Amino acid sequence: MNEAISGAETRRATAGEKTRTSVIEMRGIARTYPGPPPVHALCATDLVVRHGEYLAVVGPSGSGKSTLLNLLGLLDQPTQGRYLLDGVDVGGLREAKRSALRGAAIGFVFQAFQLLEHRTATENVALAQLYAGPPRDARIAAARDTLQRVRLGHRLDALPSVLSGGERQRVAIARALVNRPSVLLCDEPTGNLDSATSSEVLDLLDELNALGTTVIVITHDPLTAARARRTLTIRDGVVSESEESRRAAA
Repeated sequence: MNEAISGAETRRATAGEKTRTSVIEMRGIARTYPGPPPVHALCATDLVVRHGEYLAVVGPSGSGKSTLLNLLGLLDQPTQGRYLLDGVDVGGLREAKRSALRGAAIGFVFQAFQLLEHRTATENVALAQLYAGPPRDARIAAARDTLQRVRLGHRLDALPSVLSGGERQRVAIARALVNRPSVLLCDEPTGNLDSATSSEVLDLLDELNALGTTVIVITHDPLTAARARRTLTIRDGVVSESEESRRAAA
């Protein structure tokens, strides 16, 4: 395991005592978009994710993966049901508090990287802390430390245009990690990468999860999903889990 990650993530490893507590609890969560006719994008779903889990959500295009992602990440609100994130019932929160909770508890990693092209790797990561309150020097220090953790200490001042696809995705992962979120929520994190680079990014997610980071990956790729210890399948808005997956997560 990489020493840079290991040294910086030791505190995360102490999350072992939390592995039997839930970071996500969904009870009867559903999302229907108004018609006519109404579209039941996600049927009533119960989901519990414990601290330190590595969960994959798989399904074909149009199955409801994006709807579930948006609900998990507080980017959308359910039509019905109850959602607790880090023990907070998000249903009654006003938008400002939802946004603050999202920024503190969820780290997003997207397929398209979404880096600012005229900002360095350090600046891209530091921007994620802009509304968290630390002064600029503290943001830059935290960004550099997090980039070290994802093995990009040699690319701190590089612009995205000179980074490889794998390096850009590692910058995106560092940006997602810099606020020390409860959950790393990844949407097709290897979708724009070749197979060798995809493997490197997935190895990094494995390492981070081994040290206590809760990882949820939304994907249609079976090789990406195979890295997780628990897999949910979604089809036509219905979420299911095999008995084998339940046993593996127990």
